[in-house]
Amino acid sequence: MNQIYSGIDLDLRPRIASLFRLQWEAVQNSWVMLYPEGMVKLNGSAGEILKRLDGKTSVQAVVDALESDFGTSGLANDVLDFLAIARRQGWIKL
Repeated sequence: MNQIYSGIDLDLRPRIASLFRLQWEAVQNSWVMLYPEGMVKLNGSAGEILKRLDGKTSVQAVVDALESDFGTSGLANDVLDFLAIARRQGWIKL
């Protein structure tokens, strides 16, 4: 069974919610989430996860890509935890 936390399954294919836009801000040297009332500056990990969410790529594929790109393993729980927070904030749709 792939489901670990908060009802988010590794087979789901989340995307950025339509109210938000993910954008690289060179001035701030970080990814930000823009929305009509403001902006959220993201830390590096959040930006790396969110930039991979296109509604076509599974959570498992995102985890695999992160582990490959950063030469590490065991990121699934951290990614699922972050996605649970992002879902609560309304940043993503599952």
